[in-house]
Amino acid sequence: MKYLPLLSLRQLPIVLKSWGLGAIAILLALLVFVTPAIAATVDDVPSLLEGDRTWVIDFADVISPSIENGVYSDLEQLNQQTGLEVRFVTIDRIDYGQPTDEFAQQVFDKWFPTDDEKANQALILLATEDYRSAIVTGAEVEAIMPESIAQSIANTNVLYPAQKKQFNQALSDGSDRLVAVLSGQPDPGEPVVQEKTFAASTYATAEETDTQSSTVLVVVLLVVATVLPMVAYFMLT
Repeated sequence: MKYLPLLSLRQLPIVLKSWGLGAIAILLALLVFVTPAIAATVDDVPSLLEGDRTWVIDFADVISPSIENGVYSDLEQLNQQTGLEVRFVTIDRIDYGQPTDEFAQQVFDKWFPTDDEKANQALILLATEDYRSAIVTGAEVEAIMPESIAQSIANTNVLYPAQKKQFNQALSDGSDRLVAVLSGQPDPGEPVVQEKTFAASTYATAEETDTQSSTVLVVVLLVVATVLPMVAYFMLT
C-alpha cells in the first residue's frame, strides 16, 4: 500500500501557492468560524481596582452602548441612594464541568476578599455562549432582597431573554427588577412567559438549523483536511 507522506515545511509554500489565495482564505474563514471561545477561568477575570465604579463589565461584548449607559445610570443612582453596589458581568462561556454558581462565587471572592467588602455587593454573571446565569450577594443585600428573589432574577429576568440571544433585554430586565427591590419598591416579579401552541411545521427550528449548520461545517472541514493533502501530494509528484 502506498502511503501519502506528510508535507514538509519546505514543501508548504509550494502547496499554498498551488491552492491559490481564494482557497486558503476560505479554509481560514471556516477554521475561525467554527472555533469556539475558550472557556474562561477566574484567573482570566481582571482584579477590580479599589473604588472602581464600573457597574456593567461586558467581557463578552454583547451589550450595546445605549443599554450599558442606561443601566449604569440606574445602578449609579442606586449606589448613591443606598450605598449598595451591583455589577453585571458577561463572559463568553465557562467550563462545562464547572457550576455557574461556583464560578460566580470565585469572581466575587476575588474582587471582595473579606466579609466587610462583600457586605454591600451583588454580582450577576451571564455566560452568553452556553446561556447560564448566576447571582452572588453580600449580607447587606441579602437583608433587603431574599435569596429566592435573587435567584429568580438571575434565572428568569436575566436568563429568559439571554436564551433567545436578547442580551440587551436580559441586562435591562435584570437591572430594572434589582433596582426596584433594592430601592424598597414593590417587586415587579418575573417576566410573563406565554406558551404558544403551533401547528406541526416542516420547517426546521432555529436550534435545529444551528445544529445542522454546525454539522455541515464539521463535515466540510473533515473533507478539506482529507482531500487537500492528497491533491497537494499528487501535484508535487
